[in-house]
Amino acid sequence: MAGGLEAALAGVIDPTFERSMVELGLLEVVSQRPLHLRVGLVSPAPEVKAEVQKRVVDALNAAGELGEAGAVPEIAWELRVPTRQIQSNDPLPDVRNVILVMSGKGGVGKSTVASNLSLALKQSGYRVGLLDADMYGPSVPTLFGIQGHPTSRDGKHIDPLERFGLKLMSVGFLLEDAHAAVIWRGPMLHGALNQFLGDVAWGGLDFLVLDLPPGTGDIALTLAQKLKVTGVVMVTTPQEVALQDVYKGVSMCKKLNLPILGVVENMSYFVDSAGVRQTIFGEGGGARIAAFAEAPLLAQIPIETAVREGGDAGMPVVQGAPESAAALAFSDLATSVVARVNATQVEGGLPRMETPKRLRIVR
Repeated sequence: MAGGLEAALAGVIDPTFERSMVELGLLEVVSQRPLHLRVGLVSPAPEVKAEVQKRVVDALNAAGELGEAGAVPEIAWELRVPTRQIQSNDPLPDVRNVILVMSGKGGVGKSTVASNLSLALKQSGYRVGLLDADMYGPSVPTLFGIQGHPTSRDGKHIDPLERFGLKLMSVGFLLEDAHAAVIWRGPMLHGALNQFLGDVAWGGLDFLVLDLPPGTGDIALTLAQKLKVTGVVMVTTPQEVALQDVYKGVSMCKKLNLPILGVVENMSYFVDSAGVRQTIFGEGGGARIAAFAEAPLLAQIPIETAVREGGDAGMPVVQGAPESAAALAFSDLATSVVARVNATQVEGGLPRMETPKRLRIVR
C-alpha cells in the first residue's frame, strides 16, 4: 500500500472517541484503484456521518490521494457499536450491550419507553432484542400485538418471537391465559430470569433492552450479579410523588455499580389545541433526578394520543406514527443512548470493537 495513503488514513480522528479511526478498527481500504473505503460509524446521527466523511476527504486531499479537486472516494458505511466487558460465564456472550430501563416507580411508562427505544435503535440499523423482565406485569405482548408460544429448534434453547425486526421475550408468551396472574415466590422469579438470559437463542445483538419491573428488588440484583450491564436508562414523570421512588432506584444503581446512562422524563408535557405547551404533571422533575444521578437528561417525551393508541393497538408510536412529536423524541433518545454508551466506553479506556486495530486492504 502506498505510504501516503496509509499515513493519510492513520491520521483520521473519530469525532466520537477522538482517537485514530484506524486504531479503533473503523477504517478499512477495500481497493486502492479506484479508491474504495469501508468506514464504521459508532453513532447513527447524520451529523456524525457528515463529519467523518469530511475528515476522511480532507485527509486524503491533503495527502494528494484523491487526484482531481473535489473528488470523493467510494465509501461503504457500517454501524459499529462498542462491546461491554463479557466474562467467560456471561449468559449473553453474543450480546454486545445490555441496557436496563428502570425506575423504582410504577406507572411512569417504562414499558412504553423500553419498547419505543428498542424500535428506534432497530430503525437506526442495530440488531436489537427486548426482554420483558416484569414477570408480574408483562406488557410486551400487548404493546407489540403479539401472542403465541415460543418454540425450540434444537430442543435446548428457546427461540424468541419477532415483531418489526425485534427479537422479543416475555413471560406473557408462556401464559395460557393472558389474564392469569403470575404468582411466584422469589426463587421462581430468579429461575425464570436466568432462563430468559441463558436459554433464549438471542443470537448476535448490538443491544438487548430489558424492561424492568417497579421497585428495587430481585430482578435488578440478579442482573447485577449475573452479567456486566452496559448501563441504565432511568424513567420518571415530572411530579414529586414519582420522584421519591425514582430517587431510590438511582440509589440502588449506585450501590450495585450499575452505570446510569441518563434519565427520561416521560409524560413531560402536552401541546393543547391552541398550540400552548401544558405541563400538567409539573416540570423540572427529570432534571432533578438527572442531577441526583449525575447523568444527563436524555429526553422529555410529550403526552400524545398516538402513544396510547399505538400501545393499545400493538403498534408502538415509533412504528405507527413515526412523524409524531413523541416518536421523534424517542428517536432522539436512541441517538442519545448510543452516544452515552460510547462515552462510557471512552471513560473506561480504549473501546472494544470487533474489528482489527490496523489498516488493512480487504481483498
